[in-house]
Amino acid sequence: MLLNISRNRRHFGFTLVEVLIAVSLVGVLAAIAIPKYNNYRDRMDQSKAITDIRILQTLITDYFASGGTYPASLADVGNANLLDPRGRPYVYVDLTSVQGNGMARKDHKFNPINSDYDLYSTGKNGVSKTQLTQKDRLDDIVRGRDGQFVGLAGDFSP
Repeated sequence: MLLNISRNRRHFGFTLVEVLIAVSLVGVLAAIAIPKYNNYRDRMDQSKAITDIRILQTLITDYFASGGTYPASLADVGNANLLDPRGRPYVYVDLTSVQGNGMARKDHKFNPINSDYDLYSTGKNGVSKTQLTQKDRLDDIVRGRDGQFVGLAGDFSP
C-alpha cells in the first residue's frame, strides 16, 4: 500500500528538459526580434531627421525671402541647438558665400547636389565626407536638388 501512495503522488515543477526547451525558445525569439526592433528604430530616426531637415529648409527659405540672403548658420533661423536623432548637430553650409565647390556635397560624378546650401545629418555612423557615394555617407540624411529631395544619401540619384 505504501508503494501505491508514492506512485499517485503528484510532482510540481519543471524538469531540466522543459526548462532547456523554454530557454532555447526565448533565445530564438529574441534573436529574431532584436534585429527587427533595431531596424524599426533606424527607420524612425531617419524619419525624424527627414522631418527636421524639411522644417529647417522651410525656415531657411523664409529667411531668404525676407532678406535676400541665406543665413550664415542655423542660429540665424533660431535652431542653433537642434540635434539629429543620434544627438549630433545638423550640418548647414551656405554655398552662395563659399568660393568653389570644395565644401559642397557631391554625387557620383563629383557634381554638387545643391547650388544654394547644403543641409544634412551625418547619420548613424557620424562620418562626414563630401561625396555621397562613399560607403560612410550612405546612411546620411541629405537635402539634394535644391530641396526637391530629402532622404537617405544612398537613395539619392541626380
